[in-house]
Amino acid sequence: MFSLDSRLAQDTVVIGDFPLSRLLLSNDCNYPWFILVPRIEDISEVFQLSDKDQLQLWQETTALSASLKSAFVADKLNVAALGNVVSQLHMHVIVRYRDDAAWPAPVWGKHPAKPYTAEQLSRLLDKFKSALPVGLVLAQVAS
Repeated sequence: MFSLDSRLAQDTVVIGDFPLSRLLLSNDCNYPWFILVPRIEDISEVFQLSDKDQLQLWQETTALSASLKSAFVADKLNVAALGNVVSQLHMHVIVRYRDDAAWPAPVWGKHPAKPYTAEQLSRLLDKFKSALPVGLVLAQVAS
C-alpha cells in the first residue's frame, strides 16, 4: 500500500493525482514548486519502476512541465529527481524566473521556505487549474 514519506507530507499540499503519481505543491511561496510521487511502495530510483511506469512518469512530468510553463509564464523549469534527503522516488518540477529569490542558483537550501497564506495558495491553484494537465484529478485542498 502506498504511503507518502512523512517529510513530503509535512512540507507539501496535496493537489491531486495523475494515473501514476500523486501531485504535491511544496509549501514554499518563494517558488511555484511541484512534486510528483509515483504511488508505488518502496521505490527510490527511476530504474526500479517497470518500463511502463517509467514511461508514465516521464509523460506525467512532461505534461505537468508544459502546463506550468504556460500557466506561470516561466523563464525556466527545473526538473529533477534527487532524493538525497527523502529517498522515496519523487520528481521536482520548479517554476523559475530570472528575478526569483535564488536565480540563477538551484533553489535547495538557498532561502528558508515561506509557507503560503490561504489567499496565496488559492490564487496559485486557480492559475494552475487554468492550464490543468489532461488526466489530472484534483484533490480537495483544505483552506
